[in-house]
Amino acid sequence: MTSPVIPTVRPARPRDVPAVVAMVHELAEYERAPDQCHLTAEQLTSALFPTALGGDTPSPAPALFGHVAVDEHDQPIGFALWFLNFSTWAGVHGIYLEDLYVRPTARGTGAGRLLLATLADICVRRGYRRLEWWMIDWNPAAGFYASIGAEPMSEWVPYRLSGAALHDLAVQATPAGTRSAD
Repeated sequence: MTSPVIPTVRPARPRDVPAVVAMVHELAEYERAPDQCHLTAEQLTSALFPTALGGDTPSPAPALFGHVAVDEHDQPIGFALWFLNFSTWAGVHGIYLEDLYVRPTARGTGAGRLLLATLADICVRRGYRRLEWWMIDWNPAAGFYASIGAEPMSEWVPYRLSGAALHDLAVQATPAGTRSAD
């Protein structure tokens, strides 16, 4: 009898992008919103590895970071995509976890816990005070998150500005006709 292989976690590499994009689409399907997911490999590559797409001018540092949980064959079975946020009250950065996903066949292997532990370790080593994320309210992962000591932030209400409302507000940023091309 063989014991189950414990996954490992490492920073995402350019060759992991197709698997991560596929898992993002799997996550959108799981969250009952596949029509809202439009991520492409080119977009994710550009976000995670700004210089990977070539070009003669240096690219800015990435604003998105990623880690993958991999199996014994170094194949991604889960991922965490995250970026830095900043607490003006604490005066330090934190990590905002945009998405964490483990493929159904790899659930129960510890991959999700290892991904979160990796991000917690980054926070501790860098002096960040928070690791935060949102979760859809019906996700059964709530029990797992509670088991590691995560607390829901019910007193904070998320807001989003997008689509036409975003554009309507944007036109108010400068007097008409003077908008720059940023």
